[in-house]
Amino acid sequence: MAHDMMPPRRPVLTPDLLLRAYAAGVFPMSDSRDAPDVFWVDPRMRGIIPLNGFHISRSLRRHIMRSPYQLRVNQDFAGTVQGCADREETWINGQIFDLYMQLHLSGFAHSVEVWDGAELVGGVYGVTLGAAFFGESMFSRRTDASKIALAYLVSRLRYGGFQLFDTQFVTDHLISLGAVEIPRAEYHKRLEKALNWDADFLAQPSEVSPEEIVQRRTHTS
Repeated sequence: MAHDMMPPRRPVLTPDLLLRAYAAGVFPMSDSRDAPDVFWVDPRMRGIIPLNGFHISRSLRRHIMRSPYQLRVNQDFAGTVQGCADREETWINGQIFDLYMQLHLSGFAHSVEVWDGAELVGGVYGVTLGAAFFGESMFSRRTDASKIALAYLVSRLRYGGFQLFDTQFVTDHLISLGAVEIPRAEYHKRLEKALNWDADFLAQPSEVSPEEIVQRRTHTS
């Protein structure tokens, strides 16, 4: 008797599988917000921001020192991810959104948010494992909002003892802030080292002065 051939079952993408993927140096993406599938990415050249090499321009320094916004951590993680997905093309589909929400609820995903009064106007979010922070995406609805979020994020990572800030890819925007590309093999070496260190994303107090941000061993020009 002939038997119907069943297609092989794909593994269910769970928060635990996602964390194991990060630990192996790969991360998920989707082709669009409506695409049903998720695929894994392990770039040949990997983007990172050296934590002692974040670059603050004089104009960004002035903007930070004027303190036009309020900086908060994890107050609206869902809103931050939604802000990152709110563009014409995005790799954040419904499945990815749900997975990061689960990682956030279990303490592995965090957001640094820029608020203008009651309005969320910018931010960045990512995943932590050991002393590695995997930056996923950022958004900005005000001038320099995403840059300010990154400056506060770098300060928090340094304060909490992180060793690696993975940006996955580089853009002109990130390069202007100090991001560089390193070969895949070098990235995996740094990742392995960072995973064997302890770090605490929530170690830094919520209230940090602008002076501390621009003076915490960043480069200014």
